[in-house]
Amino acid sequence: MPPEVVSLAEKFALFSEHWSPKIVGEVNESYVKLVKLKGEFVWHHHPNEDEMFLVVKGRLLIETPGKDLLLDPGDFVVIPMKLEHRPVAKDEVEVVLFEPKSTLNTGNLENERTRTKLERL
Repeated sequence: MPPEVVSLAEKFALFSEHWSPKIVGEVNESYVKLVKLKGEFVWHHHPNEDEMFLVVKGRLLIETPGKDLLLDPGDFVVIPMKLEHRPVAKDEVEVVLFEPKSTLNTGNLENERTRTKLERL
């Protein structure tokens, strides 16, 4: 397949639900996902994968046991595997996630926010 330019603004405009990642691309064995966040997520970790959060719009707090991380638009952080964390968004935040295809959004937990089948935009 030939490469295509992806407009983040256009893709984010296609959905409104929070905490439900959408696949917008693939890089090797990883997905590029878009997600809108608002409110508090659950404490969790990923036993086998690192996770990268890139903030496009809004301000994201990621709580960890040792340090809280505050991300503004244009900031990113890599959360190492096995590190407990909890994303918190006071107001809506738009985030790009780069993570292995095996990564489950709730990591080591399964609950009502777990998304096992992700929509492709």
